[in-house]
Amino acid sequence: MSDISRYRIEGSYYEACNCDAICPCRRQNGMEGGLSTYGNCDFILSWAILKGHAGETDLSNLDVCMAGTYDDAEDGSPWSVFIYVDEAASDAQMDALGKIFQGHAGGNILFTGNISKVLSIKRARISLDHSKGRETIAIGGIGSVRVEDYVDFDGTVSCGIPGHDHPGKESVSSLHIKDGPLEWDYKERCGFSTDFAYWS
Repeated sequence: MSDISRYRIEGSYYEACNCDAICPCRRQNGMEGGLSTYGNCDFILSWAILKGHAGETDLSNLDVCMAGTYDDAEDGSPWSVFIYVDEAASDAQMDALGKIFQGHAGGNILFTGNISKVLSIKRARISLDHSKGRETIAIGGIGSVRVEDYVDFDGTVSCGIPGHDHPGKESVSSLHIKDGPLEWDYKERCGFSTDFAYWS
């Protein structure tokens, strides 16, 4: 078991959801965002951990994805999610990353407070490309995301998941998934890419 009381992970981040770009939940030029475009949010998030650790457990060069959904009409808009951990992860790495991304390790990873139901935490064959203009996510044969184009915006756009201290680039992206209760296929919706750093 890993010591998750002392962790730090950092790297690159890319996400997409079913909202229209620019996603209404983003901060634009520091102004607070609002509710989802269509009253619900179906999303796929991805983190490429370039370097990191939990205690003595090395977490470098591992990938994590999260797919989930929530409804604006539900009190607090609670998330239901799958967490996918790089199939290359050892048992100790899997344990640490599962706890970190559920929010059990505390720290500055604040979005986990929105999660009410973890449908499953499982290993997956994850392939991420977070290169500018080529952003893609592939989760085994069940889910994928790809950037279609960037959105021109005069100012800063930020998202609370990587942290508003990590402004990034808004995109038009497409996403699909088919895994248990999560099943959708959206074309030309919103995406966002930046970097991230989480620590306890």
